[in-house]
Amino acid sequence: MVAEQKEFIVAIELGSSKVTGIAGQKKPDGSISVQALVREDSSSFIRKGVVYNIDKTAQCLQNIVKKLEAQLKTRIVQVFVGVGGQSLHSVRNTIGRDLAPDSIITQEMVVELMDANWNLDYPEQKILDVAEQEYKVDNHLQMDPVGIRAARLEGNFLNILVRKSFFQNLNSCFEQAGIKVAEMYLAPLALANAVLTETEKRSGCALVDIGADTTTVSVFWKNVLRHLAVIPLGSNNITKDIASLQMEESEAEQMKLKHASAYTENSEIDPNLKLSIDLERSVDSQKFIEIVEGRVMEIIENVRYQIPDEYYDKMLGGIIVTGGGSNMKNIDRAITNSTRIDKVRVAKFVSTTINTSNEQLKAHNGMYNTLLGLLAKGDMNCAGNGIDQQRSLFGDDSQKDNGPVLPDRKPRQGYEKETGTIRTQQEEDLAAEEARRKKEEEERQRQEEEARQREEERRRKKENSRWNRFKRTIKKFGSDIVAEE
Repeated sequence: MVAEQKEFIVAIELGSSKVTGIAGQKKPDGSISVQALVREDSSSFIRKGVVYNIDKTAQCLQNIVKKLEAQLKTRIVQVFVGVGGQSLHSVRNTIGRDLAPDSIITQEMVVELMDANWNLDYPEQKILDVAEQEYKVDNHLQMDPVGIRAARLEGNFLNILVRKSFFQNLNSCFEQAGIKVAEMYLAPLALANAVLTETEKRSGCALVDIGADTTTVSVFWKNVLRHLAVIPLGSNNITKDIASLQMEESEAEQMKLKHASAYTENSEIDPNLKLSIDLERSVDSQKFIEIVEGRVMEIIENVRYQIPDEYYDKMLGGIIVTGGGSNMKNIDRAITNSTRIDKVRVAKFVSTTINTSNEQLKAHNGMYNTLLGLLAKGDMNCAGNGIDQQRSLFGDDSQKDNGPVLPDRKPRQGYEKETGTIRTQQEEDLAAEEARRKKEEEERQRQEEEARQREEERRRKKENSRWNRFKRTIKKFGSDIVAEE
């Protein structure tokens, strides 16, 4: 018997160490009930959050979806995806326009600036998203300039860029896997929405997500994203450094989880203490501490460098650290000592109420915060038809359908979407087609206008020619009369 139609949201996060898929149902009270969670190792085809092997990634995505469907007993027709990785970064840009005297700024004027910014061409880079900053109206800054009288308008934008090839690879993976992408989100912003408070974003803060191969820094002030950068260093670098003490990386990982501390007081260091690797081997505790703290300090110093000076003293909300690397003992003290920012909070879990029986999620270790943030952002049903378990046992895959018909979205312009939402490949293709048609229509209108002007000029010349002949005739007639007299 086919299971009844369900409703759930599916999100997938592609990380450097694992690809994770989650399915959950949003409740009327705002909580989320997690119904399935699966993960697969990705270290051989994703590096620093970037897809390097499309075939292996596509196969992994298919496995993720199949495992989720098996737990849900329902087909998955679309998924929500987070975009992050090493090449993700922000660039500021300003576009200004002189206005006619005593002009009142309209929404159309603002949209014109935004369109001009979206149409910028960065070599080998793609604009994924744009965070509006303040607008400069004459000499004053305004968040919303519409309705103000001014002679000049400037728009300040924060463009979120990624390497075109990386983004194309990501889209190719889902296309090759035959998985429909409902929406793509900027993973750092989905995470920020999940773990930061409104007070922190308004008063100024830096969100630091320490992952396996990368550390992402997102700076907020007045509820606006001010800077975004991905540092190519993560907790795996600490593991590799520990492995230099003559041990396997798997052993180094266990040593890190068991003994590593981001900061240790000198008075607490015992120069004679040995840390056991196994029954026969051990390492010097002091050397172990030096290696761990050295790499942690490098990561934190890079984080400090990524916080713009103009916001550094405004961060009343402090630094919020999350991700798997935030579990290291004394990470907050290490950050305070290096940055001189006393207010440091470790975000172990998201602010949304999550109902789950999964022990990995109940551990509240920060490793699934981005995934849960993506799940919370999802706003469309991802469930298709139920799976007939009896047929599945005999390998009958004939019921693999596309589920309910999903209407295609009209391609959204930058000003029509929420910050953090990325246009899908389908929207990109539709937008390109719409731009082509618009350009052709403008060209047709231009040619018609030129033809009309040519016809008008020809007619004017013809009339002038007739009038001139008439004037010449009158003049000659007058001259003849005078001559006769």
